[in-house]
Amino acid sequence: MSLRVTASIPPSAAGAVAAGYVMLRLPGAVAPLFLEWLHAHVPDRAGKVRSRLEQIRGGRLNDPAFGSRMLGEGPFARQVADLSRVARTRAGLHPRMPPLSGKHFRRPVARGSGQLSLF
Repeated sequence: MSLRVTASIPPSAAGAVAAGYVMLRLPGAVAPLFLEWLHAHVPDRAGKVRSRLEQIRGGRLNDPAFGSRMLGEGPFARQVADLSRVARTRAGLHPRMPPLSGKHFRRPVARGSGQLSLF
């Protein structure tokens, strides 16, 4: 896995302020589709990928538990978190998004009798 920044302009200089990650989740009917795709496109690595996902998800392909479902658990999940932290630091980004603000948004100008006139 590579999280290095390869752009000639640092993400922070291009306007990025934060970065994060979500560990791969395979809920419900998504798991068989993903595994089928994996075996079709990278059959030599499919077993290893499945094994890593199961290690990150406590022996399952999906973890619906709040708090761990987006991050995973165990040594591989910690390694991904550490790599993400290092890449963010090198790129000059914050670990959390700033609070959302509506100051840059404005209501569209209603013209004619379209739906915008309802606002």
